[in-house]
Amino acid sequence: MKQELQTEFPEEIKSVYFQKWIDGQEETGSGTDFYIEFKKRLSKEIKLEKIYFRNQESNFERVAGNTFVAHFHQQNSIPDLILNSDSLKEYGNKAPVIIKPKFDLKPNEAVLEYKKMDQTLFFKIVNPKEKPMIAYPSVNKPKN
Repeated sequence: MKQELQTEFPEEIKSVYFQKWIDGQEETGSGTDFYIEFKKRLSKEIKLEKIYFRNQESNFERVAGNTFVAHFHQQNSIPDLILNSDSLKEYGNKAPVIIKPKFDLKPNEAVLEYKKMDQTLFFKIVNPKEKPMIAYPSVNKPKN
């Protein structure tokens, strides 16, 4: 299904940026936060739904009056594979899950899905700014 992209957003956008982050603990991984800040508070008839960015999608949440964020998480886990010359012993391996993205976007493009008066619309964002990566500290482990 081909989505029609809007050329203008109904509210004035102050800034759009994304910021990669990495956590100091292996289990929590890394990710990207995608921010949209508006000049004024969004009108009640507009509701931000999702952002599509770099073959991922995420929902929005309000972090301040005029600012919204979407979180993209990457886990550092690599599934265990059974490799054997006897292919029957590889039975438990799972096939990779390949999900076709909803939009064909370049790395510097994103699509904002929003609702206006119960109508779902899509707005293309080009060249969101990239802010410097945040590296969260790791929890110090006690020394033996």
